[in-house]
Amino acid sequence: MLRLASASLAGTAIEFYDFFVYGTAAALVLGPLFFPSFSPLAATLAAFGTFGVGFLARPLGSAVFGHIGDRHGRRPVLLGSLLLTGLATVAVGCVPSYASIGVAAPILLVVLRFLQGFGLGGEWGGAVLLTAEHAPEGRRGLWSSFPQMGPAVGFLLANGLMLTLSGTLSDAQFAAWGWRVPFWGAGVLALAGLWLRRSVEETPQFRALAETGHRADAPLAEVVRGHWRLLLLTGGALAVGYAVFYAVTTWSLAYATGHLGVHRTVMLACIMAAVAVKGLATPAVALLGDRYGRRPLCLAGCTACVLWMFPFVALLRTADPLLMTLGLLGALLGMVTMFAVVGAYLPELYPPRIRCTGAAVGYNLGGVLGGALTPIAATALADGSGPPWAVAVYLTAIASVSLVCFALLPETNPLVVRRRAGAKTPAGAAEAAAPV
Repeated sequence: MLRLASASLAGTAIEFYDFFVYGTAAALVLGPLFFPSFSPLAATLAAFGTFGVGFLARPLGSAVFGHIGDRHGRRPVLLGSLLLTGLATVAVGCVPSYASIGVAAPILLVVLRFLQGFGLGGEWGGAVLLTAEHAPEGRRGLWSSFPQMGPAVGFLLANGLMLTLSGTLSDAQFAAWGWRVPFWGAGVLALAGLWLRRSVEETPQFRALAETGHRADAPLAEVVRGHWRLLLLTGGALAVGYAVFYAVTTWSLAYATGHLGVHRTVMLACIMAAVAVKGLATPAVALLGDRYGRRPLCLAGCTACVLWMFPFVALLRTADPLLMTLGLLGALLGMVTMFAVVGAYLPELYPPRIRCTGAAVGYNLGGVLGGALTPIAATALADGSGPPWAVAVYLTAIASVSLVCFALLPETNPLVVRRRAGAKTPAGAAEAAAPV
């Protein structure tokens, strides 16, 4: 399990590195380089618009790769998604600026960002099922949290490199070529990830499906036809995690550097400190999910996000590094209380024959609802000289919707379900009540 979980963690870290390095570049340099005729605000909005394209592509990627995962196995998904995302990211680092090739530059940027999102849409489902379908049920949450640590590791890699370059290069050097280096580094990371995953074994549950001939012929159609309500609820439930994460890691970077005069190295350091604690907290929260259930943790995390969004904006507004870090950390701890357990939660909600498609599409639908629009909406709402309370209202509203969606979802932890069933049924009947 440790070897499988490590391969899963490495892959998600590399793919999210690819995804996050674009978000940091969008907040810092892509606007002036690719939309030079726009005002500073409009250029930032346009750069975040290209950032959002990746989220729109993720459900499409999850549908295509989910079909592959449910029909042909989880392993091909792990290799194909990693290769596609890595190639697209390297290519972003090679796109000439608007000054060199005109309007073709932002068009190429959009196409490559779409391919990044398409590949990442397949990665999460394959990586999570690799661990969830191999893990013993009593530790499924813990082992499935390894891929959930990948975003934190990928973010720290991406922003650590950006921070190093930002601190050692002049502004002119960083704008001319420094921002491209992290994109080129994605090629090396992708090769390393492919090497780590080369010997990954297919999961027992898919092998059983293949042997019995119970694989779904059209997984997406089966998910939409038979589980559309579950799909919408999971997408709505996960929207808050995306909204909070990208408000912290992308919008706050643009806002602090553009409106508050905080130097980009200081703000990157604040964000990285908060993300590092989030990553370390992930397995501990997952263990709580194994003991007390997935749903209670998700409800607690949503409630924390509802309560913390106004303090988050107030602390960010101070421009004090320690207070800003506290605000960022509080938001991310609320978010990770949910996302640490969804690696086990979503696969348990769907039957094995459509699990790769259902879990991945639901997860990435939340990205469209919460991640694609948040940097754009928050940037527009924060325009002006006063405190951006409208951003806090926006994030609180998303958290409230997600709270309702989680409240409508069932508990899936087999041990918790059996304990509850055992308290209500005669001896010996509890085992029959446990989910498959």
